[in-house]
Amino acid sequence: MAQFFIIHPDNPQPRLIKQAAAMVRDGAVIAYPTDSCYALGCHLGDKDAVARIRRIRGLDENHFMTLMCRDLSELAHYARVDNVQFRLLKNNTPGSYTFILDATKEVPRRLQHPRRNAVGLRIPDHPVALALLEELGEPLLSSTLILPDEEQALNDAEEIRARLDHQIDLVLDGGATGLEPTTVIDLTGDTPVLMRRGKGDVAPFEIANL
Repeated sequence: MAQFFIIHPDNPQPRLIKQAAAMVRDGAVIAYPTDSCYALGCHLGDKDAVARIRRIRGLDENHFMTLMCRDLSELAHYARVDNVQFRLLKNNTPGSYTFILDATKEVPRRLQHPRRNAVGLRIPDHPVALALLEELGEPLLSSTLILPDEEQALNDAEEIRARLDHQIDLVLDGGATGLEPTTVIDLTGDTPVLMRRGKGDVAPFEIANL
């Protein structure tokens, strides 16, 4: 049965954040709010927890998992970023974007796309997510909480607990979020490529043929 923490969306209680981070380190799969919708998260080094998220979401190994990062310096530790990419990232983070970037050797091979040396990375703009990342001191491996055969993400903590009570370990109830997932943009090529249209505005990336 999942634990349930009611957490302030703007000023998250440090005690609850510490407990949540400790559970993540111990192998928990959690649901937590972001600036787009709720996400599932686990420790990036825990392959069993990663497998649980893939089962809940119904994802195969071709689906990019996302490293949720605190800031640009942490993101650059896990992705190779040139000057042009850095300017795009600096101008559009934190925010509701997931970026596909070339992975560094710091990213475990099993977290990369099986046919590409690439990984999804994101810097959220939500106090609860950022407080959790700060307490962890490292990225949180995450995936948008969209269940199999459903089109919309879950955005209500009570519903998440009711539907996933025996599949996850903790729900952080930070109130209702939006329903749109992040906009996913591939920055591994010469020009940005839109992979999923979501909450983040695509205009800054000058993507053609929308």
